[in-house]
Amino acid sequence: MRHSRVINHLGRTSSHRKAMLANMATSLILHKRITTTTAKAKALRTYVEPLITKSKEDSTHSRRVVFSYLKDKEAVAELFREISPKVGERPGGYTRILKTGNRIGDNADMCILELVDYNEAMLGGGEAEKTKSTRRRRAPKKKEEGAAESKAPKSPKVKPEKPEAAAGKTEIAESGPVTEE
Repeated sequence: MRHSRVINHLGRTSSHRKAMLANMATSLILHKRITTTTAKAKALRTYVEPLITKSKEDSTHSRRVVFSYLKDKEAVAELFREISPKVGERPGGYTRILKTGNRIGDNADMCILELVDYNEAMLGGGEAEKTKSTRRRRAPKKKEEGAAESKAPKSPKVKPEKPEAAAGKTEIAESGPVTEE
């Protein structure tokens, strides 16, 4: 029976699982979006969200705690420098899982795991609706403008003439084969 067994072991040993989650969390922090299986994404969500919460308080202790999980200086610097100010007012739920279907080779459920505040397509969609103005019909033209346009002389449409060289070539082609006498 699996009473109180919450963690998904993902078919790996403890050390392999910790290393894999640390690498995936580093990739997520640096690239803001990764593609993985749904099971790994759900396990990674429980791994990375407490680290993002820890990064809201920028202190030496919290940096060391996060570094002990990630083991990458660049990811820790990115997390504290860019991600934590952007998610400072958010109370949780820093990641989003978007399911993309099944993988071709083994039919595994695939998804995209991304940081919520870094998806410009979803963020930009709401802003575009706010700036949209109402549609109005065009005002009808005034009679004075229409009369002025009708009084103006219209220039006749002139077809461009063919150049002489092009006309000569067509005459030769139309005359038929040339015979010597």
